Amino acid sequence: MNLVARKLKIKKNDIVKVITGSDRGKTGKVLQVYPKTMRIMVEGINLRKKHVKPSQANAQGGVITKERAIHYSNVSLSEAAVVAGKAKTAKSAGKKPSAKVATK
Repeated sequence: MNLVARKLKIKKNDIVKVITGSDRGKTGKVLQVYPKTMRIMVEGINLRKKHVKPSQANAQGGVITKERAIHYSNVSLSEAAVVAGKAKTAKSAGKKPSAKVATK
């Protein structure tokens, strides 16, 4: 399989909202971005249980719950994040608000 890393609009620490799947409607913070597979890890989203054997780190073993990565197309940037992003770009571009002058 030919995997090519692509630039995703979603970055680490962005707030996203899940738009499809079993967690639809939930929001969370992006923990990690995997551009080669086009997946993202979101805090508290897509929780799965995993059975682990006893080890030195986990002497008891048992069942643990952890987040799994989801495809980036299943989420959208939260409205608050989008508004903040637009405000940043307008300031950084140095654009002044345009004022229309009436001439007669």
